[in-house]
Amino acid sequence: MSVVKEQTSPTPIDRSIDLEAVGKAIEKERAAITVGRRRRKIVSVFVKNGLGMLLKDSITRKLMGKEKRSRTEREHMRKVGIRLREAFEELGPTFIKLGQVLVTRQDLFPEEITLELEKLLDKVPPIEFSKLQYIMENELPNGMDTFEWFEEEPLGSASLAQVYKAKLKDGPVVAVKVVRPTVEKLFQTDIGVIKKMTGMLRKRLPPELSASLDVTGLVNDYYSSAMDELDMIEESRKMLEMTKYRSKTEYVDVPNIHTATKNVLIMEFIDGWLIKDFPVDFFTFEERVKIMIDLVHLYVQQMLDGHYHADAHGSNIMICKHRKKAIVIDWGMTGRMDSVLAQTLMRIIMHIQLNQAEDVAEVNMELFTPTIYTDVVKLKDQLRALALRYVNAVQGSDRYNYGNLVLEATAIGLKNYCKVPNGLALWAKGFSATEGAARWICPEISYGEVVEAYEIPILKSMLSKRFDYRANFSLLTETAKLVTTFPRRATRIMENLAENKTRLNLQIQPDVTVRNTLNQITNRIALALVTFAMILATGFIISSIPDSTFLGMQKTTIANVSLAISIILFLFTLWRLLRTRKHRSLF
Repeated sequence: MSVVKEQTSPTPIDRSIDLEAVGKAIEKERAAITVGRRRRKIVSVFVKNGLGMLLKDSITRKLMGKEKRSRTEREHMRKVGIRLREAFEELGPTFIKLGQVLVTRQDLFPEEITLELEKLLDKVPPIEFSKLQYIMENELPNGMDTFEWFEEEPLGSASLAQVYKAKLKDGPVVAVKVVRPTVEKLFQTDIGVIKKMTGMLRKRLPPELSASLDVTGLVNDYYSSAMDELDMIEESRKMLEMTKYRSKTEYVDVPNIHTATKNVLIMEFIDGWLIKDFPVDFFTFEERVKIMIDLVHLYVQQMLDGHYHADAHGSNIMICKHRKKAIVIDWGMTGRMDSVLAQTLMRIIMHIQLNQAEDVAEVNMELFTPTIYTDVVKLKDQLRALALRYVNAVQGSDRYNYGNLVLEATAIGLKNYCKVPNGLALWAKGFSATEGAARWICPEISYGEVVEAYEIPILKSMLSKRFDYRANFSLLTETAKLVTTFPRRATRIMENLAENKTRLNLQIQPDVTVRNTLNQITNRIALALVTFAMILATGFIISSIPDSTFLGMQKTTIANVSLAISIILFLFTLWRLLRTRKHRSLF
């Protein structure tokens, strides 16, 4: 969210607002947000935009997994993307943020859909200032007395929060970020509905995709990230954590934090331009190069330390007029990464720079976990073909950059039914955004060359973690335990062998698909046997009561009813044999 705006005259703080009435109005709005109402709203919006039958649309399902599509097919997918975008915009903050996360999953959705979802506008009309004033009065120790003056017109209004310009008493001019009062209740309510919807979606997925795609994990990661964005204390903690890199990045920084509460963040006001709008002659070429280098090194180093900025695009980075630095102003959407995974990604980049396509494919294999449906040979061949396109390409271009490489590799992994770390696509999108921001500041320099210049610190970081004394101490402890207990364990094994007490417990767990298929076969055989038994029983009844009734019915009536039931059961069994829709069906 941008915090830049033309200078306006300060306005005094309005003290005539009835904050008690405002508080009651907020509580009334929160009480109106219920699971039932939101479920009805979500279902009605999806139906109105033609998304209710999307999962049953065979054309869309086929095109989702198709690599090359005709113009007509691309137009069909674009229309699906438009319907999704319009539905998300109507459903509000939760779905706007969900759409922004889905943009990063180019491994799951076709380009035509993600391009439409990129148009999701996070800028919404501001709510009345009195509601946010109520929050500040309740959460800040001195309420609105914290400020000498406060501009009631926001600098920026997004779906989650609004940003204002103010001046602290006996202090500097600051930017004040305030979370909207009902947005947290809305998120928590919507997430419950979304989880149920994803549970239904997972049941309809093909078994191969269900085994490789952790839909529940995706939703949980999204919920966790969204809750972090709504917590200003957490965002301030992330910004303070980034200050430890100030000694390494002279030309890139974060805003100074003054105060943070659950819903209010007071930080340094950045007087300047967005990185994509600053005057080129404001910096010399050497200064622009240094900013680009520091921006890249900050992202790489924090990634090696286990966290990354997932939204470092041009609208979240500003050029400060006074400090002459690039300031990353929004730290809401971030992620954490295992250090081993971070090192794997760095190894991919290094092998690309050395034109080692075979090694790139090998390291990419470490990112994925094959399932029983994965053809490992085919997977490696496709990863090798992907690497060959990148080793001879100019890195840093719009198409060939390291973020896109990981996104394409992730898509290949999913198409081969591999399990992929949930945060990998989000990291790749963040890395691509950082590359784009770096090109804005200094398009004359190749991004790959900047990363290459940082290889020695990268290697030092990787080796220091590999040879960390804590990890080695754990290894020595486990080794010592193995050596000291080996004689006793070996003696016990030999005694069991001598006394013929050795037992081997073997349990075979069939695959879900195989188990369900066997259940189908069993149920269909049982249904066929029931049909056959009814036909035989009808014949026996008719032959045993030639001139009387049975249960008050004539034998012709019994014959007709039983024959009709038998024919229906037979046709149903035949229909299910010819049209097996889903492996989870009982019949």
